Amino acid sequence: MDATIAVLPGDGIGPEVTREAVKVLDAVAQRFGHTFTFVEGIVGGRAIDETGSPLPEDTLGLALDADAILFGAVGGPKWSDPRAKVRPEQGILGLRKHLGLFANIRPVRVFPGLEDASTLKPDVVRGVDLVVVREATGGLYFGPREEGTERAYDTLLYTRPEVERVVRLAGQMARKRRGYLVSVDKANVLASSRLWRHVAERVAKEEFPDLRFEHVLVDAMAMHLIRRPADFDVIVTGNMFGDILTDEASMLAGSLGMLPSATLGEGTNRHGHPRGLYEPIHGSAPDIAGQGIANPLASILSAALLLRYSLGLDEEADLVERAVEQVIAQGLRTADIAGVGEGTRVVSTEEMGEAVVSVMRDA
Repeated sequence: MDATIAVLPGDGIGPEVTREAVKVLDAVAQRFGHTFTFVEGIVGGRAIDETGSPLPEDTLGLALDADAILFGAVGGPKWSDPRAKVRPEQGILGLRKHLGLFANIRPVRVFPGLEDASTLKPDVVRGVDLVVVREATGGLYFGPREEGTERAYDTLLYTRPEVERVVRLAGQMARKRRGYLVSVDKANVLASSRLWRHVAERVAKEEFPDLRFEHVLVDAMAMHLIRRPADFDVIVTGNMFGDILTDEASMLAGSLGMLPSATLGEGTNRHGHPRGLYEPIHGSAPDIAGQGIANPLASILSAALLLRYSLGLDEEADLVERAVEQVIAQGLRTADIAGVGEGTRVVSTEEMGEAVVSVMRDA
């Protein structure tokens, strides 16, 4: 396969972790005979400094022309003035808008050997392997609003097509996994959630009758994720609920440095697969940038998602994920998960990336 991948490292530790993910993708290309062309662009705070825009036209053009986007992280204290009209985060929001990326996918898997990394009991998190599918372009964050010192409001607005497309995507994912789909809402209180529930139920029954499907209220799901997270497979929900639940779920694995994400849209690339944006869920962590201690595994696992969803390379994605599992089993740890498990050894960002590549080459 010949594919073009836009690489947008961003700020802070973004360039460090993205560099290791690119090494892994290079190793995949060599192992399987693919040709991956990497085109790098600036985004976020660095782009503001160099061009005045968090998403320069040249970078947007690279993203629009690519088959997939590998993203690092943006932001930092340098650009954190709340009065600023231009902020680094506008870079990724602009990409989502221009590319029509409506579904944020966050897999949460507790790898064997890292059960003690979570603050929950190992017996609770052991075997957790779930995916949260968050609607990313509608809901409370994008509805009509008014901001003032005496009166303010935000509007939680959803339409039938918005709900249909994200539930359909989640259903397709559940069908390829363990066949269990849960839709999360607040239908006992919110009119928008009653629409969500009605549409989700119809899509599930008409298009995915083979799935086990149920509705769960968001407050109940918040409790279930702490009490019995291993029971769940694919969870689909709206923008605000998804924002909160995915951050909660991320703590099951014990470190943000272990968790990848994909944001997909309706459009396809030249290979007929969804064009997506792939990034670790952690931020730019400017306090540790340049020290070589950041965990690159979330970025490497994001590259695996890129292979699977945007390039249709399931075997290659499986190889990357198995390699990550193996380096963890070997006891290699970056600083964020140091000391978790017996016989562990702390390694640098680069050493962790090289270890994953080495396992892949020997597999």
